[in-house]
Amino acid sequence: MTATRDQILKPFRDGNAFKVISGLNNFNTDLVRNVATAAQSGGASHIDIACDPDLVKIAKAVSTVPICVSSVQPENFVAAVKAGADMIEIGNFDCFYDQGITFSAEDVLKMTRTTRELLPSTVLSVTVPHNLQLHEQVDLAKRLEEMGADIIQTEGKVVANTVGMGVQELIETAAPTLAAAFAISRAVSIPVMCASGLTDVTAPLALAAGARGVGIGSIVNKLPTSSMMTMAVTAVAAAIGRQLENIQEIPETSLSSATNALKNVNA
Repeated sequence: MTATRDQILKPFRDGNAFKVISGLNNFNTDLVRNVATAAQSGGASHIDIACDPDLVKIAKAVSTVPICVSSVQPENFVAAVKAGADMIEIGNFDCFYDQGITFSAEDVLKMTRTTRELLPSTVLSVTVPHNLQLHEQVDLAKRLEEMGADIIQTEGKVVANTVGMGVQELIETAAPTLAAAFAISRAVSIPVMCASGLTDVTAPLALAAGARGVGIGSIVNKLPTSSMMTMAVTAVAAAIGRQLENIQEIPETSLSSATNALKNVNA
């Protein structure tokens, strides 16, 4: 069953939307299933997966959380929406930068225009590329709002260059996307979702900067087990004040194991 527009956007109105991201180019069915399960169990409001109808069905089978599909090919959205995707995302672009691929403002506007022609009423989130100067990001966000985008997503981890996972390093990693969220949220009337390099430490800073939600990827999808993923999701959900009535208390030893596993992944 597809979520209504009101159900999809309510967490943004409440100011604590929380999207767990499996990855635009991640078509591993087991990982997507685990991420979707963790999002459901850990208190997330949305799941973001690659734009593939089969993955949508897999996520739907284990979760009632609204599903977002991400792509840079607008024509692919149609089949995913028919399969049950609740919303669509142009982006996330982070995975392309290591390949030397970047996106201009005109690229994003063209994709948005085509997407709105294909799916005029589906809830649409658009990522603003962080390779643009900050004032260019703000200008692009304004134009995207005029074109009918419902949500603007920021990014920025790509420009950070830190070593370690201490509090200072976590904040330094998140600084570019936090800056974009601050600037863009003051220039548009639609919600801003802050993503790229966020953790339970920095997610509350994103909301303080003006974002109405956060997107979390690597601190969840790089963990080795579904239970560890759930712990990471729960930690972020608690940090931004989401209601966790159905979540069991996490043993300190288990949370420590999840943290150590993530450190090993990023080493």
